[in-house]
Amino acid sequence: MTPDICPAILLATTSGGQFDAAALRGQNVVLYFYPKDSTPGCTTEGGDFRDRHEAFRAANCVVFGVSRDSLKSHENFKAKQNYPFELISDPEEALCEAFGVMKQKMMYGKQVRGIERSTFVLNKEGKIVKEWRGVKVPGHAEEVLAFVQAMQ
Repeated sequence: MTPDICPAILLATTSGGQFDAAALRGQNVVLYFYPKDSTPGCTTEGGDFRDRHEAFRAANCVVFGVSRDSLKSHENFKAKQNYPFELISDPEEALCEAFGVMKQKMMYGKQVRGIERSTFVLNKEGKIVKEWRGVKVPGHAEEVLAFVQAMQ
């Protein structure tokens, strides 16, 4: 179940920053949750958000990628892919649990607990106004961008 408002959870981000939903009030926010750094689908998804970054900024929207990977892994992934947005490290799954994105999945024939690829849009008041779950990467960033642009 998705909360109505992004919970007050402070988490470390790349570039020495900190994710604090309350500090982001006044701008729209995209939180895209992805399973793992440097995997094909996650790299493609991040690249799609990267390639539309200026359009998100023009729509007064900041983008964050979220996974359970370490900050060091995130820093390497961000640098290698030249992502202009920050990645949030959630190793304790606090934000993942708050948004209900942790799921049992099948991987190589085994049950594993992992992040279901999901995206959420928060409005300027921090209210969650749109969610996508079980995201398929092709065309997703464009759909999110169109939604954010329509909010203007």
